[in-house]
Amino acid sequence: MSTVTRAYLDQRLALAKRCSREANLAGVKAAAVATIASAVPTLASVRMLPWAKANINPTGQALIICTAAGMAYFVAADKKILSLARRHSFENAPEHLKNTSFQGAGRPHPAFFRP
Repeated sequence: MSTVTRAYLDQRLALAKRCSREANLAGVKAAAVATIASAVPTLASVRMLPWAKANINPTGQALIICTAAGMAYFVAADKKILSLARRHSFENAPEHLKNTSFQGAGRPHPAFFRP
């Protein structure tokens, strides 16, 4: 039975903090891009289109822009977290599991996927 050392736990904690910081930064970048990408057409349409001018008040405009930014933040941060977790789990895997080449029967798909 193996014991977990304090240094190992500190190393894992530092890795988790670095990964969350990287994911946060990726999310903030995506949210900034999404804010600009959604604010420009939203504000332009409110000024130029009569329907939008009559039906989208400032609260609605802010809701459209903030929703796009929020979704972009969470999608980008989640993608970054998953990619870092995949990379770190592969680095810590035993050597016999790192060989990901498929040694199958030569058929790319099972019979029920064939046309």
